[in-house]
Amino acid sequence: MNAPDLLDRLLEHDAWTTGRVLELAGSLTDEQLDRDFDVGHRTVRRTLVHMLRNVEVWTDLMLARPVRRPPGARTAMGELRGRLEAALGEFARTARQARDAERLNDRYVDVLDEPPRQKSYGGTILHVLTHDHLHRGEILHMLERLGLTGLIEGDVLGWESARAAGAAASSPRDRQAGPSSP
Repeated sequence: MNAPDLLDRLLEHDAWTTGRVLELAGSLTDEQLDRDFDVGHRTVRRTLVHMLRNVEVWTDLMLARPVRRPPGARTAMGELRGRLEAALGEFARTARQARDAERLNDRYVDVLDEPPRQKSYGGTILHVLTHDHLHRGEILHMLERLGLTGLIEGDVLGWESARAAGAAASSPRDRQAGPSSP
């Protein structure tokens, strides 16, 4: 039996779940995006900006390149979504390259630390994934308090169920059968 790679599962869950949170947040007005709460980075938008910044900075550090400019505090949702999806894709490629090259225990230099310190690729990858999970939970809490319904739980088992349901609905047998009759 070919067991799925845990890193791939975590990366796919991270991207899918963050995408769902972005879809939900995309329905909010600017006032709702910027409403102050007593959790996380206090607003949905600031928490998303923080998540984006985290993914970009750690990816840049692992790739030993200059750190990108941070997004603005009032970045529009369309820009946030595009930039976050791109950052998550690049992060996933970087994580898989580290795994495939058997470098998860290797170290790179975090030049933002004072003084600069070495950190492992594997530790950094897990930090980003757990950091995203924490902040998605905070955003989902804010969305619930804003009155949104149809929220996801955001856990890996929920993602697996949604993925399996999507795969079943798009199986070749279903596509060939066409619409069912009443």
